[in-house]
Amino acid sequence: MKTPTAIIRLAAAIVTLTAVSCHELPDYDNSNTGSFEALWTEFDNHYCFFREKGIDWQEVHDRYAPQVNDKLGRQSFFRVMEAMLDELRDGHVNLSAPFATSYYREWWSDYPQNFDARIIRQYYFNFNYSSLGEVEYGLLRQNIGYIRWHSFAQNLGHGNIDYILAAFVMSPALIIDIRDNSGGDLTYADNFASHFVTSTRTAGYICHKTGPGHDEFSEPYPIEIKPVTAGHWTWTKPVILLTNRSTFSAANYFTALMKSLPQVTQVGATTGGGAGMPYSLELPNGWGVRFSACPIYDTEMNCTEFGIEPDPRHAVDLDPADALQGRDTILDFAISMIENNECK
Repeated sequence: MKTPTAIIRLAAAIVTLTAVSCHELPDYDNSNTGSFEALWTEFDNHYCFFREKGIDWQEVHDRYAPQVNDKLGRQSFFRVMEAMLDELRDGHVNLSAPFATSYYREWWSDYPQNFDARIIRQYYFNFNYSSLGEVEYGLLRQNIGYIRWHSFAQNLGHGNIDYILAAFVMSPALIIDIRDNSGGDLTYADNFASHFVTSTRTAGYICHKTGPGHDEFSEPYPIEIKPVTAGHWTWTKPVILLTNRSTFSAANYFTALMKSLPQVTQVGATTGGGAGMPYSLELPNGWGVRFSACPIYDTEMNCTEFGIEPDPRHAVDLDPADALQGRDTILDFAISMIENNECK
């Protein structure tokens, strides 16, 4: 029997595998109507957020099915399918054809960006910062450590993370900026998080589908984060985590994980969500589909698909007037919290 930790890591491995090999669907002919019914049925059986989003998937089928016929051109058919998938309001849902990939953009497009990397690089570091893989880091003028992790698409070894954290040995606190981090591999987020815990902790929970019903899920399995092994650097001083709406998927998971730690404070805006483990398949016409199949919850079993909210006291937007003056309102707020001993 797999341990809960093994389950989450196996699921992450499946995500990687399905990027190159997809589950093929039987019993549907290679036609517009066949591909439409295959797509709708696979979502009906495997998609994991119908209940949370209050979606009547049968009603959606009945609205879109009359728009599909086998005389539609490929691009017209693609637009119908794309519109139907947008009903799910899910950034993990994609339909990929040779000429386009659908992508639900409103999960972030209706919100302020709240981030401009140029401001930080130029006005806070005068372009004098260090880079390592997906990370930029440096010491702010107030002797506060700053790490910006662009993406969890690439990993850093524990030795690399040690080197970064050691640069801030004299800092009273650390700012970790994951604004505009659109995600990647959960295990890479786990690797980083392991440097902030001193004992094994439950970081959240994951379920998997056990049947075709919209409410047929396994019991929640805990996702465990273990501390980095002896000899590596563990940071126990205060941490402020900066987020915006474009903090998504594995970065959303990392936010929920870190926010549960006693020394971490989230500052900025609500994250973008993306709390479902993606699953991939191929339609009869050869188009690829990806969607959320395994829901992930925080430590209190709250669904994180809609994003992680900072405490209202720490909810901050980047002021456009400040940005014109080369100031990042969210970063300044975090620095002020540290200087005034207001963080955990």
